[in-house]
Amino acid sequence: MRSPAEVDPAPIPLLEDVRQPKQTWDSIAPRYGVTNPDPPWKSSLYGTCESLAVTGALDPVERRQEEDRLAEATYADVPQPERQLVALAHTLLRRGLLREEDLKRRMEAVRARLRAADEAG
Repeated sequence: MRSPAEVDPAPIPLLEDVRQPKQTWDSIAPRYGVTNPDPPWKSSLYGTCESLAVTGALDPVERRQEEDRLAEATYADVPQPERQLVALAHTLLRRGLLREEDLKRRMEAVRARLRAADEAG
C-alpha cells in the first residue's frame, strides 16, 4: 500500500466528468424535485470511510490529510460534499483499493438510472 505522500494528485480521467458544475447535488436535486440539501449518497460515503478505517484498509487521519492535499492540488473547484467523494475515489483508485473498471461500471449504472428517470418524468 502506498503512503499518502506517494499518492499521485494528477487528475484521473474517469473522475473529471463529475467535476462539472452540472454534476453537483445542488444542480441535480431540483431536476428531480428533491429538496433535501444532503445528497442520498452522503451517508454511504460516511459509512465507506468508517468501514475503511475499521478494517484498517485506510487510516482515517491519512484519508483526511490526503483529502486536504487533493482539495488543494486537484479538486479545489469541486464543492463539498462532492469534493470529499471525488477525493476518496481518487485515493482508493491510486492506492489500488478500487479498480477503475469497477468504478466506471457503477457510475454508468447510476447514469442509466438518472436517464430512465428523466425519460419517465
